[in-house]
Amino acid sequence: MSSYPVHTLESAPEQSRPVLQQLQQTFGMIPNIAAKMAASPVLINGFIGLFERVHASSLSEPQIQTLLLTNAVTNASEWPAAFHTALALQAGIAAADVDAIRQGKLPSDHKLAALSVLARTLIEKRGRIHESDHNRFLEAGFNNEQILEVIAVVAASAITNYTSSVTKPPLEAQFEEFAWHAPAR
Repeated sequence: MSSYPVHTLESAPEQSRPVLQQLQQTFGMIPNIAAKMAASPVLINGFIGLFERVHASSLSEPQIQTLLLTNAVTNASEWPAAFHTALALQAGIAAADVDAIRQGKLPSDHKLAALSVLARTLIEKRGRIHESDHNRFLEAGFNNEQILEVIAVVAASAITNYTSSVTKPPLEAQFEEFAWHAPAR
């Protein structure tokens, strides 16, 4: 059992409440991962600032959700995998592509596949990509700035992925159909 509470607007530290209110407005609810993050105003405020910038990047919402789902699967993070499965489908990513990512495979869409490969490579190689990885991403139609934007998405998702692993938030009922379990290592 996790020793981190699922905070509400009333129970959260004062400095965490504005972020929880913002998430309530955005999603119509406070995601349990954020409710757990709220125990640390430093963490939740850093998280929201980076996520706002990620969603203001040149990447489309389906591209961002591809990255976030890939990152959750690569990091074996169950709550974020379920959440980003729902958001990826909502963003219009084909169900077959979402299933492929959840299985550790590549989506059929070549640009989404390039994003997924780069994210997985960044995580697995701790950011030490080879020139060939860089060039393959550019050849898929992306640019140098977007490689840096992918790094921002990987960093942002590391916050939720690691928080999920440490705090073990319960999965909300609306995401249960998207539950995902990391394969045994």
